[in-house]
Amino acid sequence: MTKNDFDAHILSSAYTAKQITLLEGLEPVRKRPGMYIGSTDSRGLHECLREIVDNSVDESFAGVANNIWVTLNKDGSATVRDNGRGIPVDKHKSGVSALELTMTKLHAGGKFGGGAYKVSGGLHGVGASVVNALSSFFRVVVLRDNKAYYQEYKEGKPAKSVSEVSFEKIKEWGIEAEKGETGTITTFFPDKKVFGKVTFDNNKSKALLKDRAYLVAGLYFHFKDENDGDVIYISKDESEISCEVAIQYTDSFNENVKGYVNGINTVDGGTHVTGFRIALTRAICDYAKKLNGNGNGKADENVLAGEDMKEGLTAVVYIKMPSDRLQFESQTKAKLNNPEVQTFAAQTVKEGLDTYFEEHPQDARKIIDKVTLAARARLAARAAKDAVLRKGALEGAALPGLLADCQSNDPSISELYIVEGPSAGGSAKMGRDRKYQAILPLGGKILNTERAHLDKIVKFEEIKNLIIALGGGIGDTLNYDKFRYHRVIIMTDADVDGEHITTLLLTFFFRHMPEIINRGYLYIALPPLYKVTFGKEIFYAYDDIEKDNFIKEKTKGAKYGLQRYKGLGEMNPSQLWETTMDPTKRTLKQVSVASAEEADKLFTMLMGEEVPPRKKFIQTNAKLATLDV
Repeated sequence: MTKNDFDAHILSSAYTAKQITLLEGLEPVRKRPGMYIGSTDSRGLHECLREIVDNSVDESFAGVANNIWVTLNKDGSATVRDNGRGIPVDKHKSGVSALELTMTKLHAGGKFGGGAYKVSGGLHGVGASVVNALSSFFRVVVLRDNKAYYQEYKEGKPAKSVSEVSFEKIKEWGIEAEKGETGTITTFFPDKKVFGKVTFDNNKSKALLKDRAYLVAGLYFHFKDENDGDVIYISKDESEISCEVAIQYTDSFNENVKGYVNGINTVDGGTHVTGFRIALTRAICDYAKKLNGNGNGKADENVLAGEDMKEGLTAVVYIKMPSDRLQFESQTKAKLNNPEVQTFAAQTVKEGLDTYFEEHPQDARKIIDKVTLAARARLAARAAKDAVLRKGALEGAALPGLLADCQSNDPSISELYIVEGPSAGGSAKMGRDRKYQAILPLGGKILNTERAHLDKIVKFEEIKNLIIALGGGIGDTLNYDKFRYHRVIIMTDADVDGEHITTLLLTFFFRHMPEIINRGYLYIALPPLYKVTFGKEIFYAYDDIEKDNFIKEKTKGAKYGLQRYKGLGEMNPSQLWETTMDPTKRTLKQVSVASAEEADKLFTMLMGEEVPPRKKFIQTNAKLATLDV
């Protein structure tokens, strides 16, 4: 470019008043949404929900609201309702109603002057108006003065002025209200031109509400997600037998199926549960085949298996029949044995599901997609597992190099110590009884397997070594009769990190090898916290109470030595043997499950994705913790 060309370019791109653009009303929000809600991804979408919810929370701060209802609607919108005073609808000095002003103007609200709200989370007066601007449709219904008012907006612009509306009319919108009720009901559709395909997430929305529920005393949140999927209810009566089944799929990885017979919980299942599973698999595979036959399905019914139906499945199977016809496996009535019940349950469920899938194709497709994803994960896990085992065989041994195995080949007397860290592993290897005690050191904290698919689990080095050492396989090839040890002992440091590693291992065993717990193979070793020396006497204390009692009773003010063990690695081999590994002196806690349902809830809460419930549980129970397992 020559100098003349450059000068001509400068003149043609002159910067004058004509280049100044004035964005009025809510235009700045739609132009630069990230400036107001941070981003236009899931985080920004839930920020919009938070803004509306916090307006209702402010009514609670003002002492005029004690209930907030939040609903995630099937059409992708969200509705927030409170029983506060209701936004004023009278005309403001600006010429429009106070409601329209707060919904369409930035920095407008009742939280600046200090008269309406003494305490408020709203600092800038942009919350509701920003959400309005980023919504393709926005409706506010105000209940006050024994009347109902509403106004609707599109992309932040009023579709009409504030109008009084009848209570019958708002019922058509799904709003139940009577004269005398007060409050504000806001429904908004996030604009797809802004947020794309991002939708509200159940867990994130609940976490948002729980955070506020913990902080505001006397305020109750009522949450409903209409996208959770309807419960599929099936029933059939025939002569002297009836069957009722309720089915629902969730986004979790775990299964929860319960069987009942005449009010008895058959905890070990039986023919009614078997019939249910057979019919569920057949119905889903048949519908997947139909989708593929129509050329609009991605599911391959040939790769689906019964275990793929389990992921996220919640179901209740209830049979009622004459008591004199019942056949149970034992006196405890834990398992139903009537063969005719299996046929009846299977027919009932198959017919019911076939009808439901035809009448609810969208729900059916969601189920097909879920089980297909589970099938792909299963096949990937099998391939990864086979690769792991092939690799072990090619290296000359299926056992990991870190394993110091025992000499015994008898599983009934063999023990495997899972030890935290190479230092403790070294001491344990030297201090053990080689005849029947094997040592497997961990390199650190293992993978949290609560929400991990099997293909990811078997690729994790520490878990892979553990699976190979145990010898029973994993997943669909798991065989507990092939386990090489009938005592699997978790031995970690007596500190927070050690407890975390123990919890991670317990999560793995509970989720992927539960029978190891049911058979009584799993234990936790209890190493001492202190070593107290008094003259030639040595005493090991397992907690502060034991230590204090010994010092008080034995030393009586005389000099004594005290060592606090920070980890197992601080013990020499003889000390570790004497305190933690010698069968005649050690203390082992056998892991058992009193209630599988309660244990499932506990692991989900402790190891799942939601932080607030875990934080609350820890804060509530920290001082109640004991050595009992």
